[in-house]
Amino acid sequence: MSSKTDPNPLPGQALRLVESRLEDGRVCVGLAGDWTLARLLPDKDVLKKLQALGDTPELHWDLSAMALLDSYAALQIWQAWGGHLPVSIQGSRDHLRLLEHWQEVPGMVPVLTPRRSVAQIMEQTLNKPLRNFFGHVLSVLALLGQLVLDFGYLLANVRAIPWPDVIGTVYDTGVRALGITALLGFLIGIVLSYLSALQLQMFGGEIFIINILGMSIIRELGPLLAAILVAGRSGSAMTAQIGIMRVTEELDALSAMGISHSLRLVLPKVTALAVVLPLLAVWTSAAALLGGILSAQGILDISYRQFLFKLPEVVPLSNLLIALLKSTVFGFCIALIACHFGFKIKPNTESLGNETTNSVVAAITAVIMMDAVFAILFMAVGFS
Repeated sequence: MSSKTDPNPLPGQALRLVESRLEDGRVCVGLAGDWTLARLLPDKDVLKKLQALGDTPELHWDLSAMALLDSYAALQIWQAWGGHLPVSIQGSRDHLRLLEHWQEVPGMVPVLTPRRSVAQIMEQTLNKPLRNFFGHVLSVLALLGQLVLDFGYLLANVRAIPWPDVIGTVYDTGVRALGITALLGFLIGIVLSYLSALQLQMFGGEIFIINILGMSIIRELGPLLAAILVAGRSGSAMTAQIGIMRVTEELDALSAMGISHSLRLVLPKVTALAVVLPLLAVWTSAAALLGGILSAQGILDISYRQFLFKLPEVVPLSNLLIALLKSTVFGFCIALIACHFGFKIKPNTESLGNETTNSVVAAITAVIMMDAVFAILFMAVGFS
């Protein structure tokens, strides 16, 4: 029984499956030709016939007429045989050795992988990421619930409030971040003012640069820029700090002494960032407005006094309140996510780096998502 003739023949011998009868009445299947990747890919019929015959245990297989055999063809033949050599087989020693090689490969699936549908591929591809995502969500919710219990405990036991930890975190995340947030805010203000001025000059609306800078910086850019900087600077530091405590077994020591991890590690960080980030947002917005004022005065000849007197008229106070509210939520989320990933760190350096990176990415993503939620909820608030 020969295979279908290839309309574009390749050099060498074509694949053939030849059936015959032995003297004892058994069926002999002979494999002849060049069993290589180049021959098997265009000739699907031979592979289908081989798979159909491979389930018959009483067959005798003759590989003597096989001219060439590569690793791919050997794998296909071995899988068609069910992951083991047949009981009755003859052929050259080199070919048999190449077939036996697949028995020594660890984790090799002994049968051919069935063709999967698009739905199955999507399910298997998304299954693990979705499980990881919901696992993180459940862990964050559990940590949030523990924080609520801790706040309730501290309301009844005011003396147990860890003031030194809270004040130290306020200094590390707030005071030490004043320089970098002011610098970046100032530069963002200059860039935004310069680009806006170029567009406003085309329409003769130079005075509206006060509206653009005031609304965009106070309501959006100030809180968002401060939150992203804190997430990258302080959030990563919090995750690494808890991770180092995991590596040096300090967390185990706290547990052995009966000290709550959430009360001494999570609660001070969450409280400090919820208090500090609104102040940093105001500081960053002020620096950005200063840069915008200087740029507007130099490009559009708008005086400082005119800018400062016009700003309260075009930016109602409710925008500042919205900025403070969203900054508080940003700080709470950043600290909670940073502590969550810190507790996920395993006692090795590779996990420390991976989880710290995941912490920063997750915190920045959460900040932007929360900013979008606030923009939708307060879309009709704060406009004169």
